[in-house]
Amino acid sequence: MATINNDDVDDNDNDFAYQLEQEEFERQQKRQQQSCGENSNVYRDPTDGTEYEWDPIKKAWFPKINDDFIAKYQASYGQFDNDESDANITESKSVNEEKKTTSIINTPTKPESIDSEQTTSSSSSSSSKKRQRDEQQQQQTPQWFEVDDQHNTNVYVSNLPLDITLDEFITLMKKCGLIMKDDRGQLKIKLYTDEQGKPKGDGRCCYIKLESVELALNILDGYQLRENHSIKVERAKFSLKGEYNPSLKPKKKKMNKQQKEKQRKKMEKLFDWRPNKLPGERQKCEKTVVIKNMFDVKTFENDPRLILEYKTDIREECEEKCGPVRKVEIYDHNPDGIATVTFQEFDSADKCVELMNGRFFAGRKLDAQFWDGKTRYKIEETDEEIQKRIKQWDEFLEQDNDDKQPKSQ
Repeated sequence: MATINNDDVDDNDNDFAYQLEQEEFERQQKRQQQSCGENSNVYRDPTDGTEYEWDPIKKAWFPKINDDFIAKYQASYGQFDNDESDANITESKSVNEEKKTTSIINTPTKPESIDSEQTTSSSSSSSSKKRQRDEQQQQQTPQWFEVDDQHNTNVYVSNLPLDITLDEFITLMKKCGLIMKDDRGQLKIKLYTDEQGKPKGDGRCCYIKLESVELALNILDGYQLRENHSIKVERAKFSLKGEYNPSLKPKKKKMNKQQKEKQRKKMEKLFDWRPNKLPGERQKCEKTVVIKNMFDVKTFENDPRLILEYKTDIREECEEKCGPVRKVEIYDHNPDGIATVTFQEFDSADKCVELMNGRFFAGRKLDAQFWDGKTRYKIEETDEEIQKRIKQWDEFLEQDNDDKQPKSQ
């Protein structure tokens, strides 16, 4: 039998061999469809449950466009307007055209019918997106709602004496817990008054914790506020008078993540239990020693580099003779020439006061005392002082550069 070398096979023979492979592949696909049943052209991804459809023309799997797929798509990428959906349709057409040019398909196809089907499916998906967007907008419209007892921290107090003051009412309600504050920092508690501004004998209080409501119901309900005068406490119930108008509701200021975290820590600090200080326990501020008359302000104006030298000298001497130092501050604009030294231990601060108080430094008598925890020694510069300092610094740099330049022979 004669053998044929690979070099002698022409292009027609290659096309014929490729055609035989494609026919065999289609026969395998048909047998697989017959064995699997009617839904053999649908594949469900076991990882996320996404359904894929087999396209016999492109011989590839594509996501099945249904309500679940549209919902997942919107959840991941958001909603788009009709202009964006048209752009997506155009982009999908260009991608499909590129696939057609790159893939070799000998079976005759109808590109126009394929594009029309894709346009129809895309338009239907865009209409469903618009319908879902309209439904979400309707749901987001502010409406009146009732607050259930599990989230209602308001109590209504009636049968109050007519001569009661707001401060007296606040003191009464604080017996059962902390009172909520509004955005302005005011307590959310009020006494209802008539047209003339006189108390009507009832009021409302909003607590922070739901447990405070239970305490108020158990303790204050029937409480004798005056002689032969008991008050009535119950859960506050809000009713709608007339039609609900969302525009009349006060708008709350939106907070970012940092502001929300700050508010959360502030709320936690309100309920943070801390034991009372033991007898003789010292305050943390006593670890900081304030040294006065350490320098003259004009000294640093002439040469700002001396600030760093002063800091280094104070730290080294205090660590050597007193103990570990956490921080040294020089308040160069304070006319009293103040420097502060913060130690890790109280004993080190005691040694520093004993060492520095009454001592002479550069011809100046020092005054060393413990910090009271309230006094602030930093003095802000005025605009004129800032401009003057910048001008002096520029002149200092120019003078320094002139000194570094070599002299001409």
